[in-house]
Amino acid sequence: MPCAVAFAGDLTVRLHLPERTVSSRSPLPPSLVPVHAGSGGGGARGADVLANGERVMWAEKASLYYAAAVTRLRFCVLVIAGLVLTTGSSSAAGGGARPWRDNGWGPWITRVCSLPIPAVAGCDADVVTNSGGTPLASSSPPPNAYAPGQFHSAYDLPTSAPNSETIGIVDAYNDANVASDLTTFDTYYGLPACTAANGCFTKVNESGGTSYPSSNSDWSLEISLDVEMAHAICQNCKVLLVEANSASLADLGTAENEAVALGASVISNSWGASEYSSETSDEASYFHHPGVAITASAGDAGYGVEFPAASQYVTAVGGTTLNLNSAGGYGSESVWSGTGAGCSRYEPKPSWQHDTGCSKRTVNDVAADADPNTGAAVYDSVSYSGQSGWFQVGGTSLASPLIAAVYALAGTPASDVAGSVPYANAGLLHDVTSGSDGSCGGTYLCTAGPGYDAPTGLGTPDGLGAFSSAPATVPGAPTGLAATAGNGSVALSWTAPSSNGGSQLTGYSIYRGTTKGGEGTTAVATVTGTSYADTGVTNGTTYYYEVSAVNSVGTGPASNEASATPQAVTGDFSLSISSPSSRYLGSSGSASYTVTITPSNGFSGAVSLNVTGLPAGVSGSFSPNPATSSSTLTLTWSGERFSRTTFTVTGTSGSLSHSTSASLQLR
Repeated sequence: MPCAVAFAGDLTVRLHLPERTVSSRSPLPPSLVPVHAGSGGGGARGADVLANGERVMWAEKASLYYAAAVTRLRFCVLVIAGLVLTTGSSSAAGGGARPWRDNGWGPWITRVCSLPIPAVAGCDADVVTNSGGTPLASSSPPPNAYAPGQFHSAYDLPTSAPNSETIGIVDAYNDANVASDLTTFDTYYGLPACTAANGCFTKVNESGGTSYPSSNSDWSLEISLDVEMAHAICQNCKVLLVEANSASLADLGTAENEAVALGASVISNSWGASEYSSETSDEASYFHHPGVAITASAGDAGYGVEFPAASQYVTAVGGTTLNLNSAGGYGSESVWSGTGAGCSRYEPKPSWQHDTGCSKRTVNDVAADADPNTGAAVYDSVSYSGQSGWFQVGGTSLASPLIAAVYALAGTPASDVAGSVPYANAGLLHDVTSGSDGSCGGTYLCTAGPGYDAPTGLGTPDGLGAFSSAPATVPGAPTGLAATAGNGSVALSWTAPSSNGGSQLTGYSIYRGTTKGGEGTTAVATVTGTSYADTGVTNGTTYYYEVSAVNSVGTGPASNEASATPQAVTGDFSLSISSPSSRYLGSSGSASYTVTITPSNGFSGAVSLNVTGLPAGVSGSFSPNPATSSSTLTLTWSGERFSRTTFTVTGTSGSLSHSTSASLQLR
């Protein structure tokens, strides 16, 4: 097999070639021919390769190398101008990729799967490793990895869809442990069980059967990420995993069609191949499914385009770096430098895209968290590069199932037209305005700015409104309203509604009345949280409350009614004996105790003290008496013998009376 590759600088390139044809319907390109180093959308990241005239963009900086396939490899050696180019087997993570740091900071990361080539996909996952490229796996989730609840909080997402939706996950090869790994993930985070037994999880091969393809540890980590993220985001959705026989577009496309045939209403594709001239024919065969919302990851090689993200029939999903605020909610986002983006070479521009920098399809449409530095916790018991357990994983492979699950939560995938829905609701997204994924002369094709840009599309989820073809509605009713009476106040608390109506909540309106059902229509207060202290009330009067949630559409229905009667609180006090509470009476004939008066609810009066229960021959006196804060009790022994006795100190102030006890023993 003739081989040639362009190179930039002093670089040894290892090009991994498959031992076998991936698919008889779509064989690997029989030749590779050189092109000018640095050409293509991601030229700043290294050399390109042409396979049968199709561009394969190298996905890493010149000091790094990637693999081009995931199977065992043949040996090939070429010498070009003194540069040795080798192909052969490698046990390193990501098919031979060296670890790197995103923009030089954060943990080491590496690509999970091999580099894609035309018509043969690579998965778009990246895993956190040590400096030598060994993935960091542990018995519990990595401390910096995001948990399901953090994604829900950051993107203002509910946990359940209003309808019964099935999320299809299409990946290559078999993950033999995916069902048990999902159970481990769900158990750790307290999520609803998603198993074959309860009908939530189904796994089939690309023909819908249960004779699964061969296993592949790289793709197993990808599968774990996809399945666990889909269930984490939409927790009442069914998850359908369809495993393709290989990473060829022919096999993956067959699996795509099978997912549709088996009822998937949403499909996530966390993989991509380099663009190729016949992709427009393949997209019609595999990705044109009206009534099914299909997402595709943009790639992890920086500025440049993959297929099927380039397809006009899918929602292309770019990647961001997601930062949380101190409360665990949305803080900020910027472009993840690894996200794919740019102009398709072949795909026509869909009617809903109106940017002018690309005459053809522009990638992306929307985005979500993808930076491995802010990646997700993923459980995978299949040994990946000798490691298993909990990993921290990112890449646009994280963003694709996340957005697919958001489509499912929005509840209207059957009415969605390809990736058009967010374009009609762009104002309901987080607009990402900073960051870049490569060099494009500073244009919106690789640099974020206000409004649409290629790396992040229209933005990231801010509730469900941008992903529903149905117009946003008012939110649902808050639940669990409780009222607790105080002195001249009532404390209210409640739970947010399960549905925000497809638009982010802006606050809550508090309604109050003095008769049951008499809260009226005028709010006494508006708050942003789920609690409120009402101080404009009169003691002895019963007040009735309702709370309604508010979004950009309007005010939703009222919560349950709750009531409380504030009361004036009478001042009070308590007594205690210290220094200490048990004493010995020795030859000196006296012992002293400190009696402490502790006021509560504004008590400020004097307390008269007396002592009872003393044995014969023992007398007691207080100084001072009455007292306001403390008094010293002195007990005097007159010589009559006794053993051990317990006495009582009583304090009286008006109608209030309290007592405390201590013991005395003759030494």
